[in-house]
This record gives sequence, C-alpha cells and structure tokens, in this order.
Amino acid sequence: MIIVIGATGFVGMYTVERLLIAGKKVLATGRNERLGEKLRAMGATFLHLDITNKEDFNNLPTSDVEGVILLAGLLPANAKVDLNKDENAADYFEVNVIGAINVLEYCRKNDIRKVINCCTYSDVAGAWRKGYAIKETEPRNFRFTGDHAVYVISKNAINDIMEYYNQQHSMQCSCFRFPPVYGVGPHGTIYVNGKIYKSGIQTFIEKAQNGDDIEIWGDPHITRDIIYVKDVAYAFLLAIESDKACGLYNMTSGTELNLEEQAKAVIEVFGNPEKRSRIVYCPDKPNNTPSFLFDMEKARNDFGFTPQYTSYFEMMKDYKMELDSGRWDVMMQARRKDEG
Repeated sequence: MIIVIGATGFVGMYTVERLLIAGKKVLATGRNERLGEKLRAMGATFLHLDITNKEDFNNLPTSDVEGVILLAGLLPANAKVDLNKDENAADYFEVNVIGAINVLEYCRKNDIRKVINCCTYSDVAGAWRKGYAIKETEPRNFRFTGDHAVYVISKNAINDIMEYYNQQHSMQCSCFRFPPVYGVGPHGTIYVNGKIYKSGIQTFIEKAQNGDDIEIWGDPHITRDIIYVKDVAYAFLLAIESDKACGLYNMTSGTELNLEEQAKAVIEVFGNPEKRSRIVYCPDKPNNTPSFLFDMEKARNDFGFTPQYTSYFEMMKDYKMELDSGRWDVMMQARRKDEG
C-alpha cells in the first residue's frame, strides 16, 4: 500500500490516479470530503487526516505500507494573509514543518522507510538565469522578503529534518523541488500577498478563447522550466519503487520554454476559430520573474525519470483534453466554493 497525504490537492488527485493505474493499493488522505468521494470512486481508500493533529495518525495502518507521498502543506498561493497587515509565519511552520514531522514520526514508528515530500524552486531564486542549469548541489539563495519568504524557509527546514531522519534513523526520505506545475486543477486563481488574482496561464487561455490580444510583458524570450502534472505523478511512482531515491531532486521538464512559445501554443490549442488572438509585445512593461532552468540528471540516474511533456504545445494539448473531459470539475468547484 502507498499512502498519499494531501491527496485532495491538484497534484494529489493525479498522483493517486497514476498509482492506481500502476496497480498499487492506495490510501488517500485529505480534509475535503467531497474530493474524498471522488478518490473513492477512482478506486482509492479515503480517510480524513489533518497532519497537524497527532491523533489523526492513529487511524492509519501500521503495516504493509510501501511508502508515503506527502503533498499536504500551506502554500502562498492559498494563503489569504496580507503581510502589510498581518503575519502568518507560524502557520507555515505549524503545517509544513511540525505537520511534516508528525508524518515522519508515524513512518519511523511503523518502520516505513520511504517518504517523498515536495519543496519550492524559489530556494535558489538567486541563481535563476538563462542557460544555466541549476543542480541539486546549488547553495540556497532566496529573498527574505515577500509572501514566499517564510514558505521557502519552512520548506528548507523540513528538507533538513528529512535528511536528519535519513542519517539518524536510516530512512529513505526524498524531496522533489517543483517549479510551476501545469495541468487542470483549482489554480485558475491564486493569492498574492492576500489578494486574489488570475494566474498567468488562466489569463492566456481565457484571452485565446475570446480571441482577445495576449500581451507579453518584457522580454518575450524569457525561458521558464516548468513541468506537467502527469510527469509529476509518474515521477512519484518511479521514486516510491526505487531503492536508490533519496535526498533532493529537481523535478522539472529540464527544458527552456520561452514565453512567446507559450502564448503561441495557447492560441493554437485554445484559440477562437472565428477570431484569432494576436500577440502584443510590451517590452516596456515589467516582467519580474527571470529565466530559470534545472538539471534533471540526478532523477534520471537514480530512478529513471524522463519527462514526457517537454513542450508547451504538448502540455496545452493534453490540458485541453483533460479540461474538456470534465472529469476534474469537482476540483475547480471546490476552489470556487472556498473563494466564495
């Protein structure tokens, strides 16, 4: 059995599905009962679990567990706190550090060696630049201001604690460092410093569907290294089955994808056939995220992971197919209910 903690999130739903396709028995946990029903319908067992509540772990199995995939966590995109008025540093540590330690302790006490967690690519934001593939050995380099700062600090802390469990308790903990993950899910809108905004990809898609102009701010050839959700789910399967997977892994496409290519792909896949969107270049408007690229050699060598979706067109084509299927509508409905 594989336990997926935080399975009612976007990445969790796809991960559970991929594990089930591979013939795995899956125990999925979360706090959203409506999405729990969706997971049961997919073939998983579902239990309510709050990782900050130690008592909840008494409901989990104590034997025959192959490994745990930990996806539960507090992210800035879901945090409604305006840092100009309030502070949520304690919340990040309660969930992302103390909650994750509760997971590690459950695993240690029940002789479950394999645990996979996830962290942020922003821990090396100071090294982002075009043409430079960042390895896992890159020193941490991040900002101590903004709504991502304490999130990054909390993720760095639990990464170090997981390495402590590896060395002190002979566990096999891994951490996947994610850039933006694309795919159908409840991320059409995100919170930025407590205020809700449409995400960039959602804005592009809606403009293409309506035949509106799509603006590209700054350098249209800024390159980003993102990953598609189905590749993420497959990577979790490979790593949980591997006896070698351990420590930090970049989990990206390993490919430089530029902003102009993204706009063209969205127009090609989602475009209105009666009114084709034009790309409008706005070099004088600021684009505050520089280019970034990550080296994927370690994941390829340790557990044979090679991403299948390495172009925006491939991602967008599958994205539209998944969106049109309607099978993930329940995730978007859950987000809209939360925002209301």
